[in-house]
Amino acid sequence: MIPRIQKRGQRTLGLLYYLYGPGKYEEHTDPHLVASWDGNAPGPGRHGTATLKQLQRLLDQPLENIDASERPTKHVWHLSVRNAAEDRLLSDEEWGAIARRMVAAAGIDDPEQGEAGCRWAAVRHADDHIHIIATLVREDGHKPDLNNDASRVQAAARAVEVELGLRRLNKGDGTAAQRPTSAERHKAERQGRERTAREELRETVRRAVAGATSEAEFFDRLASAGLLIRKRMAPSGDLLGYKVALPDDRNAAGEPVFFPGARLAPDLSLPRVRERWSAGPFDREPASAGSPAHPVASGPASARRQTASAAWQAVLIVENGDDRVVAAHIAAAGEVLDALAETSAAHTRSELREAAFVFERASRSHVRAERGHDLALRQAARELVHSGPALGRGEDGATTAMAIDMLFFLITAAAHWHARKNHAQQAAAAHQAAVHLRAAYEAAATQPLGALYQRGRHLARTVQQRQTALLREALPQLAEQILAEPGWYALAATLSDAEAAGHDPASLLAEAAGRRELTSADSVSDVLVWRLRRSADLPADTTDQVPAGHAEGTLTHRTKGSERGPSGAPRRKK
Repeated sequence: MIPRIQKRGQRTLGLLYYLYGPGKYEEHTDPHLVASWDGNAPGPGRHGTATLKQLQRLLDQPLENIDASERPTKHVWHLSVRNAAEDRLLSDEEWGAIARRMVAAAGIDDPEQGEAGCRWAAVRHADDHIHIIATLVREDGHKPDLNNDASRVQAAARAVEVELGLRRLNKGDGTAAQRPTSAERHKAERQGRERTAREELRETVRRAVAGATSEAEFFDRLASAGLLIRKRMAPSGDLLGYKVALPDDRNAAGEPVFFPGARLAPDLSLPRVRERWSAGPFDREPASAGSPAHPVASGPASARRQTASAAWQAVLIVENGDDRVVAAHIAAAGEVLDALAETSAAHTRSELREAAFVFERASRSHVRAERGHDLALRQAARELVHSGPALGRGEDGATTAMAIDMLFFLITAAAHWHARKNHAQQAAAAHQAAVHLRAAYEAAATQPLGALYQRGRHLARTVQQRQTALLREALPQLAEQILAEPGWYALAATLSDAEAAGHDPASLLAEAAGRRELTSADSVSDVLVWRLRRSADLPADTTDQVPAGHAEGTLTHRTKGSERGPSGAPRRKK
């Protein structure tokens, strides 16, 4: 249940005309009164003799009890209360009771206090919400105390959700981005947009910020994305702020609709954006697409390896670091998700975009980020952007799976941190982002892990026995669980590759399993595969090494859906 206090107004009759009218998009149906201050107010709509003018005069009558000079300039208080889409249909009586709870909580009218209250009325013109209109002068001529009225109605809404068995929303902390208005949502529907202009702009600006190091680069990215930009300059010539608009989002006069950065999200104002690059330069310039940057990868693949490494290190900081440093890493993780979504192949892009979109809420809290400690993640985001789009196959596709795997644990760690701090909305957003990352991982990991699975299945028996003994020696507590997983064959192939490359596989395995818990992993073997291949500088994609006659079969049986896991082996029933 979402209560939202609207801007105060000065025309009671004007608001009543809107509430009882057809609505901007003909969305109002059967407008009628469900409650009022005395229960006897005339109800236009269903009662032929009642008029809007009569209701307005009754609501505004207390204004006549005080001198005109003492009347508030804006005396109209307006609250909308909306249910979640999945909630049951409430009756008029239930909505009336909710209205009385809300005005009491806000300080508009509380009969239990024994004081004269304000006059108010609750109008219902849709199944899922009501509007409450009140006059901000009490019957005795005094004005109501509305300090913290917004937080009080929110608390009342949480209590109503429990009592009526409605969807329980998480308590906010004032750091969320402004929600699109109903007018913006209807406009997006008419224009066939998936998201409102405000949401599209927020997503585009966040991508422009990801890994940027200067104002010039930031505004170049905004222009390259096709946005219209207006800069606010001081008389001295200094830049004070900016606004952006979509070229095809116009108002009734045909002019572009501009949004200041701060209205898109609190951390997209120019001063907050500047904080990201004020901590100092990155260690090195980003590698261009196709240039050697790693022994086994270049371009997008190298950027994804760097992302995996940065995410791996960030997990440890989020789990054990100072709160301000943790907040910086969580904010930078949002930049990485934005950059990865922008540059990944089509089969993972949708889920990665959704992960970035919902994680935006988790990237801010009242813990102010201490910038500078997050340079590794921000540089990883920069590398992703500058390395260009990745292919959905080969080393690009495999390292995408590697990066998503590491980011899943980072986002999960962020969710746990937010939960410990009682940041309910942020924790929920991070958990939701993790769900999208899991789906993106399934899509990205199918082919490379399928190839490793086939290679592991066809290792010589003596090699398989040696890897099994090595696993039991290095990880005695996890060994039997891993051996029972379909992904064990992919891990066996990876251990064999590490040994062939001159590494001590037992030491690598112990380190990979020991630096971070594995209980949140669906497949421990899959996680260890990516950790080992990253730390040992092994190629992430080994399709070319699949035994002859098996690569095609791997891809074929991988397309059968939920019966197969990322490793290419049959998925065990849970």
